[in-house]
Amino acid sequence: MVDAQEVRLIPGRRTVVVTSQGENEVRGDPQTPDRINALLEEVLTAEARRSLATGWAEWDFLLPDKGRVRATAELKMGLVHAAFDLTRLDEPAPFDELPLPQAAPTPPNAVPPNRAAPHAAAPHLGIPPAALDPDPLPSPDLAQPDPPRARPTVASARMPEPSELAVRIDEQAQSTPARPSHGGAIAMPARGFDAAPGAESTEKIDSLLRQMVAMKASDLHVCATAPPMVRLDGDMVALPGAPPLGPDDVRALLWPMVPPRNRQEFEETHDTDFAHEIPGVARFRANLFVDLRGMGGVFRVIPSKILTAQDLGLSPQILSLCNLSKGLVVVTGPTGSGKSTTLAALIDYINQTRAAHIITIEDPVEFVHPNKKSLINQRQVGEHTHSFKKALRAALREDPDIVLLGEMRDLETISIAMETAETGHLVFGTLHTSSAPSTIDRIIDQFPSEEQNQVRTMLSGSLKGVIAQMLCKKRGGGRVAALEVMFGVPAIANLIREGKIFQIPSVMQTSRNMGMRLMNDSLLELVKSGQVEPDEALSKSTDKSTLQTLFRQNNISFSATA
Repeated sequence: MVDAQEVRLIPGRRTVVVTSQGENEVRGDPQTPDRINALLEEVLTAEARRSLATGWAEWDFLLPDKGRVRATAELKMGLVHAAFDLTRLDEPAPFDELPLPQAAPTPPNAVPPNRAAPHAAAPHLGIPPAALDPDPLPSPDLAQPDPPRARPTVASARMPEPSELAVRIDEQAQSTPARPSHGGAIAMPARGFDAAPGAESTEKIDSLLRQMVAMKASDLHVCATAPPMVRLDGDMVALPGAPPLGPDDVRALLWPMVPPRNRQEFEETHDTDFAHEIPGVARFRANLFVDLRGMGGVFRVIPSKILTAQDLGLSPQILSLCNLSKGLVVVTGPTGSGKSTTLAALIDYINQTRAAHIITIEDPVEFVHPNKKSLINQRQVGEHTHSFKKALRAALREDPDIVLLGEMRDLETISIAMETAETGHLVFGTLHTSSAPSTIDRIIDQFPSEEQNQVRTMLSGSLKGVIAQMLCKKRGGGRVAALEVMFGVPAIANLIREGKIFQIPSVMQTSRNMGMRLMNDSLLELVKSGQVEPDEALSKSTDKSTLQTLFRQNNISFSATA
């Protein structure tokens, strides 16, 4: 490998050395994004740093007594890939033209002076010493273990002996600190996210969030190459006067607001969820992510004031579910359909009317409930507990009357929720289904086929109600919820037990006097009251032909293409 022409640092691969015979991966651990960032931090020029923020950088630097190295760095899928061209080492260049890597202090256990190489490479770049040595050396036995040794520096590096040459090639990359030593100042979307000193202020993002609240929008979207945008009455709209953001702008905007635990999670998984609060304005459910353009974030506004059951127009029959001593109540609907708002209203109603102990398990905690008539403990997954299922298991030992489960996301959580409902507790949970019958199918289908008969029996006894909802655009602005409501009356329980889920809509239709209603009934009512356009109602319906028939029966015109 003495004719090395290029060294490549690629996340997830061991150091790659390119020779005239091709590519070779040297012995050692795979490169990590943090190691690559730390290596580049040593040699990046200011101009290259700015260029890298746009996705590509190319620059030269000097190795002492060696010559010129051409470096390139590129962002791929939010991660930095780097390469060092060694073919220009013999080109002379004045030392004042190009940046020099800074020498680190000699470590206490550095090699003796008589073993030091007179023209050692800068090992902190991850460039193999053999690539810079003019004398051919025989290939070593790569099977030998790599003994621990001191990290070499510019001041103390030595040329390795032939028998240890290959195992030293990637030694420095393995010993690079996991985080950059310069505050992660490399401007790139996916790694090195530490904010610059003095930049830990959320003033800028708070200003955008305040603007979103003032516009009565539901979500704020921040991502590179686009201006900040909000979801206003269901449509994506750019914030007035906001310019497009670059990757570095997004990082500087979002990173200061991320809690320490979530920073670590984001570094590892490129996704994280947390809550952010502006006192007196609102709380926000935040999600950060990485995409092709770099770092991004979405923020859902959670009003500081909890809307009451009366504000939402919930019927007395729905509120009667809050008076149950045990059972399972599921609020369901697509993402962004207002499930959290409806659940908060139900918990608030219990809080005002019952002297009960309520435990909520959420990810993250959204609406914050003060103790009124009830005692409320709110736990956040990832911060106060490891998972939904562990928190739910623990809740059984915490003397609860009511448990709110933010999401029934897997078989074990659903199973524990059903057991909790059967053992004398009232459980509220959510799913992402579009109707009451599909909710029942979703719960049963989570279980293996040999267990489903038993699950049907359990569910027929524990399921007390399903509220399916979706949001429709209102005439004149705003949105309004359309609800499908099913109660676990004996007729419904029998159909669940017998596996005749397809007959449930017929029972719901004939049980309107009990407060049950199908989604089409709610959509028709919203259209007849003038709150929603017929075409908007049709776009939300899962049974369009039936709703069109209802419109014709009520002389309501609609678009043929709706």
